[in-house]
Amino acid sequence: ILEGSWKCIIQTILSFFLFCKTKQSNDITVKSYKVESRITLRFAHTTVKSSVVNSGPNAQSIGFNVQIPKRAFINNFTMNVNGITFVGSVKEKTMARKLYAQARARGKAAGIVRTNSQAMETFRTEVHVPPGSKVEFELHYQEMMQRKLGVYQHTLHLQPGRLVPLLQVDVYIFEPKGIKFVTASNTLGEQLADLTKISHTKEKAHIVFKPTLQQQRKCENCTESAVDGVFTVKYDVERESNVSDGHFIQFFAPSDLSPLSKNIVFVIDVSGSMWGLKMKQTVEAMKAILDDLSMDDYFSIIDFNHNVRCWSEDLVQASSLQVDEAKKYVQSIKPNGGTNINEALLRAVQMLVRASNQGLIDPRSVSMIILVSDGDPTVGEIKLSTIQKNVKRVMREEFSLFSLGIGFDVDFDFLERMAMDNRGVAQRIYANHDAAEQLKTFYSQVSSPLLRSITIHFPANAVNNVTQNRFDKFFSGSELIVAGKLQPSDLTTLQSFTTAAANMDLNIQTEADIRELDSVLGTHQHSFTGFARQMWAYITVNQLLAERSVAPTASKKRKITQRILALALEHQFVTPLTAMLVEGHDQGRPERLIIKEYCSTTATYSIVNLPHPFDFIAVDSDPHFIIHLPKNNMDICFNTDSKPGHILNLISDPGTGVTINGQLVGSKKMKNNKIQTYFGTISIYSKTDSVQVIVGTDRIDLMEGRNNHFFSWGATVEVTIVKEQHVTVTIDGKISVMVLLHRVWKKHPVQVDFLGIYMSSDNKYSTQVHGLIGQFAQEPKVKVYGVHEGADPKKKEATMEVKGNKLAVTRGWQKDYRHDKKRGSDVYCWFIHNSGKGFIDGSYTSYILPQLDSFLTAI
Repeated sequence: ILEGSWKCIIQTILSFFLFCKTKQSNDITVKSYKVESRITLRFAHTTVKSSVVNSGPNAQSIGFNVQIPKRAFINNFTMNVNGITFVGSVKEKTMARKLYAQARARGKAAGIVRTNSQAMETFRTEVHVPPGSKVEFELHYQEMMQRKLGVYQHTLHLQPGRLVPLLQVDVYIFEPKGIKFVTASNTLGEQLADLTKISHTKEKAHIVFKPTLQQQRKCENCTESAVDGVFTVKYDVERESNVSDGHFIQFFAPSDLSPLSKNIVFVIDVSGSMWGLKMKQTVEAMKAILDDLSMDDYFSIIDFNHNVRCWSEDLVQASSLQVDEAKKYVQSIKPNGGTNINEALLRAVQMLVRASNQGLIDPRSVSMIILVSDGDPTVGEIKLSTIQKNVKRVMREEFSLFSLGIGFDVDFDFLERMAMDNRGVAQRIYANHDAAEQLKTFYSQVSSPLLRSITIHFPANAVNNVTQNRFDKFFSGSELIVAGKLQPSDLTTLQSFTTAAANMDLNIQTEADIRELDSVLGTHQHSFTGFARQMWAYITVNQLLAERSVAPTASKKRKITQRILALALEHQFVTPLTAMLVEGHDQGRPERLIIKEYCSTTATYSIVNLPHPFDFIAVDSDPHFIIHLPKNNMDICFNTDSKPGHILNLISDPGTGVTINGQLVGSKKMKNNKIQTYFGTISIYSKTDSVQVIVGTDRIDLMEGRNNHFFSWGATVEVTIVKEQHVTVTIDGKISVMVLLHRVWKKHPVQVDFLGIYMSSDNKYSTQVHGLIGQFAQEPKVKVYGVHEGADPKKKEATMEVKGNKLAVTRGWQKDYRHDKKRGSDVYCWFIHNSGKGFIDGSYTSYILPQLDSFLTAI
């Protein structure tokens, strides 16, 4: 399960393809592949559908993989497998994890979320189906299109991966104030270039791409598809206020304005990591950018590695002579050394402040810093939060910072936070053959400022819940958007008043008919219901996510989080705080299948094999106890110095009638003068249901009243036993336990087969629960302080206050074997010495019981 999401200035990109994880890939038949985008007043609702059949003789995994823009929100997903429909719903993330854990405890499948290396998120799921099965997928997402350089661009990356009998792409555009132009192009090859059809009226456009099976072939007799590339729709519109469904949307993009002059300090990273292609393309881009400066502009260049150098200590006019000198300077740069971002940015701000104090800056001009960097700070101040505070402290309100992060090793989240904190934006530049074009394209978007200090007002008694309506700058070719809700009234029109500073002060008044748009939408079959409501929510959630990332206090962040969560659930948006749970019904029994969340890194993760959510309590190996304390956000570890044959109580809950115990076995011989102990038997007993499951290393016994059954570890039972892997026991849907089997080499001189036990922190016990693990169902207050270097330089030491005790604790690693039984994964925890003394109630010896089904007496 992944969370978080980059907010880049990116193109709208959708790529869809189907694949199967099998050597017999030709046994998957794609019957249809359809993409439909409905764009209403720049708000796009995109649907991806496909129908697939397992036409082979064996069961296979069929996959669905859709790449969506990072700025988009998934708001629906359905899947139909052999007539069983799974429907998606967005839930608060913790709740979704609980439901997911219950599903996984029954051995159900799960989806995968992946982030690729470009500007997209990838939604992916797989389903394993028998021969002849038919699977239908359908994914919906919504996104507000951004105007850049005078156009809106909707880009589809078409990659079906094979020939498809019915392949169709439809893009419907409805702009009631009028469409200026619309074009469509593709990079799918010359043979497909003329297959796009455009129907265009003043208000509507329909773009369709529908190649026949023969037209899709790479050659006349080829079996490979030529459909593999980018399909792009571009258009622009007339713009005014629009009112629909009790919401209003104000678009602002005035034309025929003269550009304001600029004061720019370019801050360029020239550390050793910029050597080669990165530096070559940065120099190429900078030379073109410098040529674009006008005589009214002032500029300078700062380049930095471990040191900071200024081409000119003061801003200079962008005359042809100065531009030529600057280009020569940039051309001579040789990357080497470390990265001192803090000092470089402070020097840039000082340069602008000095120019302003000396009266060299026109009060109506626009001042900005453009940072280009490919790495984290390594010299000077290296703490990111401190650098962010330092820059914000010295920046003036009239200055802006734009951050460009080159490559994949840059901390883009840091650059983005710093830019947002200082009235700018950040963009990731991908280090490939067109990085220079990416840099130039970004500069072109900010190179022509037209307005400063823009405010869009509405009558106070007419609207509420208004999105951001004050903007620092407006650049040529872009657009400002304000949305909100209408107050109940008898008004038939909505007025807006816009003020801004340009070469002369600007005052604009507009008026929109409140009922006109709804009546028009009612006659337009391709608009989608409630678009204005969804668009307002989309803008609001994105603005709140940006505020949350730079929130100055934890309290402020919590309040923003609550607002985001409420809106995301109401409008069914998958955000970093929500998850999509897909459920189906088969003969009245609910089947939970998929959770979807966002990822904030370029790493790839899978949740296919997770039997539990991340919050867990574990006992494994010697045995090592790992207790996760979610409220304290820490893991606590301790061992017990028990003997072979001892039965330890883990859970004792008279309220639910459940007790979970483990019996220890010993190693074959002593190691370091000590017999190692492991769990050889785990007992899960429900007194209420008269059911006991005893899990050993050689068999699993199920006893229900007088009925006794046993299974070998070689059995394959869909819900409870995964062959040679683990057993999951769920009691009344509330308490879930996974027992993991560890096999060792039969002739191992020391070790024996043993068991690990893992329980979810979300298990629902009664207030009477106790035991070595059960006592932590009510999480104790824990305070850790005085962290210092220990005897082992790799392990910190500290003092912990818990349950009225002060304990000496050590920071170290314990193993979680759920995902990798051989090597395990490390859990970083505070280790309690002396068999958990002071952390657990009483002594560990108090938890030794006479029988596997015994309940614990009072401690």
